Amino acid sequence: MPEWSGPAFVDLQVNGFAGVDYNAAQTSSDAVSESLDAMCGTGVGLCLPTIITSTFEHFRDCARRVLAARHPLVAGLHMEGPYISPVDGPRGAHPRRCVRDASVDDFRRRQEAADGQIRLLTLAPESPGALAVIEAAVRDGVRVAIGHSAASSDQIGDAVRAGATLSTHLGNGCATMQPRHPNLIWDQLADDRLQASLIADGHHLPPATFRVMTRAKSPTRCLLITDAMMAANAPPGTYRLGDLDVIADASGRVSAAGALTLAGSALTMPEAVGHASRWTGVPLAVAAAMASTQPATYLGRAPRGQVEVVWSDDLSQVRSVRYRAP
Repeated sequence: MPEWSGPAFVDLQVNGFAGVDYNAAQTSSDAVSESLDAMCGTGVGLCLPTIITSTFEHFRDCARRVLAARHPLVAGLHMEGPYISPVDGPRGAHPRRCVRDASVDDFRRRQEAADGQIRLLTLAPESPGALAVIEAAVRDGVRVAIGHSAASSDQIGDAVRAGATLSTHLGNGCATMQPRHPNLIWDQLADDRLQASLIADGHHLPPATFRVMTRAKSPTRCLLITDAMMAANAPPGTYRLGDLDVIADASGRVSAAGALTLAGSALTMPEAVGHASRWTGVPLAVAAAMASTQPATYLGRAPRGQVEVVWSDDLSQVRSVRYRAP
């Protein structure tokens, strides 16, 4: 059976895990810690718990509870929104009522509430004030990504020149129907200054689309993320993402209750690596780098710990995972 051992995985986007929602203000720090312990069991050595679009007060409460866990897996926070497109489609499962224009003052207020631990910010370049926020965040050492957007070619170019360096879950968080060309997917694929995070669950991106995007961007510019929510490492059923009821079905698809809108994933990192290798034909070592050393380098960190993974012969299933902490 195929196997790989090397640096532990680094997940830049995880909304919850093992039945715990990082976007629920009532989630206890003990519950967060237990979920992160479970994440270690999937070979993740570092992650960015992700707080999606919300009010300042809700962001503050969620961020403080996550950080109060003081878990060694937490390399900081990913703030996804609230400076995103308010339009249905690009907004995804983010609550419309909490979307707001980008503001340096608001961002710094949230950063202060998070004790300076926001490491990655996802925003829409077309949000009024976005360029000023990108420039301010980059000056403060925060990585900035483009996501949940309906930006034009010029707006994407402006965002990159201001300091954006990543596309958050490229191919998602955008309108279902796009012009043939130009469109924001082509523009981000073509810009070598942007790395791309990709969700390899077969629902956010079909295998053929994932393969083409990886070839266009090149594996060295692609970072695997799970975008996991509380259904990851848990059985199918009804869950929550913040205030939203979501359904995780037996196939691993997670969507808003009564709608087709995807709402995070039930993916784990070893599964993502196996899928990436199987769909693209790249060696396991290349796919694993997309989930370990490359996202760590993007954050300016070294991976934490080592992992050994064994997959089924066709890489479709994970047989065993062993994580060794440093």
